[in-house]
Amino acid sequence: MADLKKRDFLWIILFLVVFINGFEAGGYQASLWNIGETYDLSLTSMGLFASVELFATMLAPLVLGSWADHNNKAKCIIILLAIQLVAALFVLTTVRNTYFIGGIFFLGLTTSALQFISIAALADAYPVTNKNKIGFMTSMYAAGALVAPLVVNFYLMMGLSWRILFALLSIGSAVALIGIVKSGSECREELPMDDIDSVSSGKFVITAILCLCVIMCIYVGFENGFTFFVDTMFTDTLKSENGKFALSLFWAVMIPSRMLVGHFSKHSKQILLVSLLAIPAFTVLFSSMQNSTAAMLVCIPLGMASGAIYPCVLTIMLNFSGKRTATSTGVITTATGIGGVVFTALTGYMSDLYGMRSAIAVLGSFFILSLLSLLGIHILMKKHSHS
Repeated sequence: MADLKKRDFLWIILFLVVFINGFEAGGYQASLWNIGETYDLSLTSMGLFASVELFATMLAPLVLGSWADHNNKAKCIIILLAIQLVAALFVLTTVRNTYFIGGIFFLGLTTSALQFISIAALADAYPVTNKNKIGFMTSMYAAGALVAPLVVNFYLMMGLSWRILFALLSIGSAVALIGIVKSGSECREELPMDDIDSVSSGKFVITAILCLCVIMCIYVGFENGFTFFVDTMFTDTLKSENGKFALSLFWAVMIPSRMLVGHFSKHSKQILLVSLLAIPAFTVLFSSMQNSTAAMLVCIPLGMASGAIYPCVLTIMLNFSGKRTATSTGVITTATGIGGVVFTALTGYMSDLYGMRSAIAVLGSFFILSLLSLLGIHILMKKHSHS
């Protein structure tokens, strides 16, 4: 075990996998307007294009969660990275919109599976420090989503195609694939005997997991509805070219937010409550802004509150998942896909009907369901602690 710790870089590779997923998401969001120009899409069609990938994210966990729990998670990640690499190269080289959608579907399928299996692999390989590491791991997703719009804006300003995103993604997938092959998959930490007994007796509490699913469904629905269309709002409504920078700012503040959640993981439930109250308040404020600079500033607290949701949910999840970490993260990931599909398509549809401001404001109203779900989790945690 000591020798294994000395040469341990598994967590770095898992962090890289999540970073690549964030880069793909942020890059696709930042490229959507340009993709719409290429294929002559309406706002509703742009929402549907965005939803194709999100639809795939909800399909993958339905079968792959159990598959990962019953197999070596590192080998599962290797298979999925290989498929992701092929899908990225396919999108890079195809010109027909129907083929493009097919490639995006498989990208969504693999990035979804890689996300939840990597989190489960981290939780299994580092049983002592997994709750702290999860906060930092999810910040890698935010870091990728932060960097991507800046990179996209840079090469678009140079006159290059938006397809460069998928060339960069294929390179990242290849590097991660090599890294996971070299790293090995053995457990890196040993739990004390009392903790081992506690973990082995832990139960899979489906009711609590479903409550967490509701929270993530609403949050990811909001996140995708907002991030896929924030550039369009700046461009078409606020008459500003700062949309990609606002998107990067939104993701940028998620990094310290998620790191703080990792550091204060014992207070995840309280942090989650504050975030679920703050997001709708700042969403309504953002949608009412007339000045692009003021709108960008509102992205800071909105991103901070948004960034806390994912690591808080995953940290709470570990109390209810028992040994079925991949299944639990998979079920939650399915919920995120459902939220992404429904809310992204809904945002595009409402934008065409009522305008971008109204569409974004409506996204915040759904958080009442998240607050009710958190109340349910609070009750279940009390019962769990007394049983």
